[in-house]
Amino acid sequence: MAAVPGILYVTMQPKDGLPIEQFHDWYNNEHGPTRLRLPFCENGFRYRANDLEGAKGSETKPEWMAVYDITDMAELTKEDYLRLRGPPVKTPREAETMAKIKVDRKLYDFVESRESKEFKRLEEVENEGQGNVLVAVFCEIHPGPDAKNEFDKWYREEHIEMLSKVPGWLRTRRFITSSIDTGAPVEYLALHEYAPNNGLAGPEFKAATSTKWQNEIMTNTVLNKRRRVYDLYYTFGAAPRHLAPNLSNWTSTDPTSPVLTKTFSTSAVGTNAGAIESFITTADGAILPFRLDGSDDPNAPLIILDNSILVTYGIWDGFLKSFFTSPENKGYRVLRFDKRGRSSACGKKPVTVDLLASDIIALLDTLRIKKAALVIGVSLGGATTLNVALKYPERVAAFVSCDTNSSSPAGNSKAWGERIAMSEKESATAADSGETIVGQELAEITVSRWFVKSSYDGGETEKKINEVKEMVAMNSREGFKKSVEALFEYDLRPEMKGSRVKGMFLAGGGDGVLPKTMKDMAAEYGSDGAKFGIIENAGHLPMVEKPEEFAKVVTGFLHS
Repeated sequence: MAAVPGILYVTMQPKDGLPIEQFHDWYNNEHGPTRLRLPFCENGFRYRANDLEGAKGSETKPEWMAVYDITDMAELTKEDYLRLRGPPVKTPREAETMAKIKVDRKLYDFVESRESKEFKRLEEVENEGQGNVLVAVFCEIHPGPDAKNEFDKWYREEHIEMLSKVPGWLRTRRFITSSIDTGAPVEYLALHEYAPNNGLAGPEFKAATSTKWQNEIMTNTVLNKRRRVYDLYYTFGAAPRHLAPNLSNWTSTDPTSPVLTKTFSTSAVGTNAGAIESFITTADGAILPFRLDGSDDPNAPLIILDNSILVTYGIWDGFLKSFFTSPENKGYRVLRFDKRGRSSACGKKPVTVDLLASDIIALLDTLRIKKAALVIGVSLGGATTLNVALKYPERVAAFVSCDTNSSSPAGNSKAWGERIAMSEKESATAADSGETIVGQELAEITVSRWFVKSSYDGGETEKKINEVKEMVAMNSREGFKKSVEALFEYDLRPEMKGSRVKGMFLAGGGDGVLPKTMKDMAAEYGSDGAKFGIIENAGHLPMVEKPEEFAKVVTGFLHS
């Protein structure tokens, strides 16, 4: 049976007693992203009424509306969607919040669409921040084919044509009550989209809505008509990103989710807008867990942190605490993530530095960020960061590449192959899941090479080193075997000279030959070279050993 596209159209009016902050937190961080993760849900938009004329929203005239484009309305009758509407996927927080909201949910099948040359799909990340005005017109018509045919003819031959001449008109789409909503009365819905600056109060619109044919249609064909006008408020993505000072302490409850989404009322790195932990799924099925901290401004500039192989995003904890102590940095958001290969869910494609660079773009797209202010990466993450600047210069304003090479060193595949063999020989498994993991032997020899001797001080730094060792030991062995292939063969040198993205190369002073290597990389980058820096008394992960010094260098570069 052919797919029938359509929309899910929902109006909501919070009742007295529901704080508006709780409403937005639930809607933006739980309800919307859960639906956007469904493959048949193309997009989702929240709108706020602008036709209330200073009055509060009411149950008969709600202030809030959301609309989702659905590729096949039949999917809304199947388990993948229906399971979201009850426990265990529907959380106690959602049930409690929705009990305090008047919800009206309608389903419509697509009829036809017409758009102007200026129309842009607002779900595309490049259009994030562009608003629109949505006029929703609901009509119930007299029964019978003659009324329907006359109504359709008027729309197609006159009404849309005249609306298209209204300044700012972008698109008109028409819908009818969905065939899957068998108990609902038949109703026609037209969604007219306009630019924020438009001619809805002008002579062209008046002419389009006062013709002889229109008057005949409204008198002889239409039984009831309603009209609402909205401004675009928020565009959903397939992951939460709404930070605010009073987020709920909340955890998702879907037992099938690869990562439980969590929101926190406070942030461990010293910001005042809470924090979010969640995940994205790449096009080839890799799961990338992430954490978002920082400013509650949704338009705040974003910094992305990219790990080395075998560790979690916890390596950046000390750096971020230091970074956010500087007043000039409190206006940033910071996204860190566990890169492909941390778990066995590392996708179907061979892992290369190009694929890893595309993962950063996937994160930006899912979180609806047009351009990162800064990407910082270390080791394999440092090569990835450089590659992002080379391959996607329009998506990153600056980068800091740490403790890495611009090409794979000779013998890399042999050396890492020996480490894989060591891990396989130990045959370690995780106690909780039974999954094969890297194990202690490889963790010991790897981490011992990453840090300078003076860091084994019996104090806080050595404690952090032991935490890193445990990260390495607990890494999925299968994920490690797949992701380490990215280090076997790559060469970014041919593209470096032509790059124009602002860059810096940074190395731990005790990281073997890498300080000299990265100084040469800085000289070879772009037309005039890039900045170069050394973090003294640090090895391969300077953000772990010297977080204050690392934060000072990054802050200086960021604001230079």
